Amino acid sequence: MLYFSKLRITLVFLVTFFFIFITVSNFLDTEDSFMSKKINLGLDLQGGSYLLLEIDNGPVEIQKLQNTTTAIRNFLKDKKINFNDLRIENKKIIFNVPKDNAELVEIFFLDKESEINPYYNQYKSHQFDLEKQDGEFILKLSKYGLIEIKKSSQDQALEIVRRRVDEVGTNEPNIIKRGNNRILVELPGLDDPMRIKSLLGKTANLTFRFVTQNSNDTFGTEMLQFEDGTNEVMVSKRIILNGENLLDAQPQMNNQTNETVVSFTLDRVGARRFGKATSTGIGKQLAIVLDGKIVSAPTIQSVIASGNGQISGNFTFQSATDLALLLRSGALPAPLNIIEERTVGPDLGQDSINAGVIALIIGFLLVIMFMFFKYRIFGLIANITLLVNLFLLIGILTLFEATLTLPGIAGIILTVGMAVDANVLIFERIKEECKKEKNNIIAFDTGYVKSKTAIIDANITTLIAAIILFLMGSGPVKGFSVTLAVGIFTTLFSVYFIARMLTGLYVVRNKEKTKLI
Repeated sequence: MLYFSKLRITLVFLVTFFFIFITVSNFLDTEDSFMSKKINLGLDLQGGSYLLLEIDNGPVEIQKLQNTTTAIRNFLKDKKINFNDLRIENKKIIFNVPKDNAELVEIFFLDKESEINPYYNQYKSHQFDLEKQDGEFILKLSKYGLIEIKKSSQDQALEIVRRRVDEVGTNEPNIIKRGNNRILVELPGLDDPMRIKSLLGKTANLTFRFVTQNSNDTFGTEMLQFEDGTNEVMVSKRIILNGENLLDAQPQMNNQTNETVVSFTLDRVGARRFGKATSTGIGKQLAIVLDGKIVSAPTIQSVIASGNGQISGNFTFQSATDLALLLRSGALPAPLNIIEERTVGPDLGQDSINAGVIALIIGFLLVIMFMFFKYRIFGLIANITLLVNLFLLIGILTLFEATLTLPGIAGIILTVGMAVDANVLIFERIKEECKKEKNNIIAFDTGYVKSKTAIIDANITTLIAAIILFLMGSGPVKGFSVTLAVGIFTTLFSVYFIARMLTGLYVVRNKEKTKLI
């Protein structure tokens, strides 16, 4: 019925004023944790940088194959099976064994229940495929194995990218997955992305290795260049320790030389390895290698058993800070390539806000004039409801600290149209009921009841579309779907609680009038 109990009226007013209060908090500057909740402006409104990163999984696949090759070699030696030409070629492991041992090798790879198969779990999950061609065994990663590598790399890279971005201190970054080998980074308010690009573009794979003059080193050697490109030296492939052994890294000033250095602290395992290496390598140069280039190569003067050390290399304080940040956050599992980049200036973002607000005001004013002209006092009620609906919508978005984008503003404008549509359906239905029913209260109540089905059906279909947009869309499309979905619920609340309550109060007081609408 049109009658509302005092408790119901009180609850409606409390809910309404609560969200109006939350909406107003967007314009207040306070340190209160509850009052400080605000709608975050998206990249297109606030300005900032957009980076789409793609993970290069090639090195990870090679590393996986190299580890598998080592395990195969150890197995064949352990079983005293002669083999030759064990190699990696075109991302495949290829080797030959004598014919009389071929069956044993096939059992090793193909019999998942075999006790001698150390790859049982890997083959059970189909990470590898095995082929035999003309006496050669060919092992390669399966499609499932490649998907597993991509998923693992993406999860690790996402976490490390998040650490690096958070360390820089950017405001409300948005870091999410895209597909199975891409990461989207949105940095509102950042209009100079060069430092972030530099940080994200480095794998930060840190290793400590000895400089050697012996090209016949047991572990193999390679020529590496210094980071500044001035020199090139021969370095052993033996890794004494790597970035995984680092506990902390911080930029510091060396009081003796007055140069900026990066001091680091090793974990217990790293400290033990470092102490052993420095005790046997006094007088040797220890190359500190970052992403395949030598940062510095100091000569070991004494044993370093404390687990603390320094990296020097003509750093500025900014470059030392960035290097320490990279080392603290850890190495990326695979290189990242920037495949798409956009920068939105704050002026352009403010222009978008102004355009959206103007569009909202114009639409709102036109709707108000139409409704008042068409339905008089009930048009005024609809307009009040419409205004409250906007407060409810913005209040809910504020409560959840949602991010508002330009498509989100479009969703708010669409909500205005949908709210008006619901009121028009109700008022037109009431007009029809007034022609058949002399009692105004019954006619108005029947109009609200009979129009409910059509309004709910229309809003449910729109909600389904919003959900699909949210699940299938990305970025700005999700922003549109969120505001649209929230707007559906606020519209139904404002129409069937606020508007109906105000309409009921007016009709009950003027029930003797012959024509109300």
